[in-house]
Amino acid sequence: MATEYLPVAICALIGLCLTLGALLKGWEGWLDLKRREMERGEAEQDASPTGARIELAAMRERIRRLEAIAAGVDL
Repeated sequence: MATEYLPVAICALIGLCLTLGALLKGWEGWLDLKRREMERGEAEQDASPTGARIELAAMRERIRRLEAIAAGVDL
């Protein structure tokens, strides 16, 4: 009776090993991608003048809101 289930169990074990191997390969690839992103650093992110302008505009808007809150004005 146990010998009837042996081929099924072996196939299930092989399938599990293949699935885990594929997941491990994907995980290593994702970690490698994150390492490369960290090596590039943030310098490339804000290298464009357009990005700097957008960031400056966002900071000005935050300052304007904080000043309005400090003055007691409701926006």
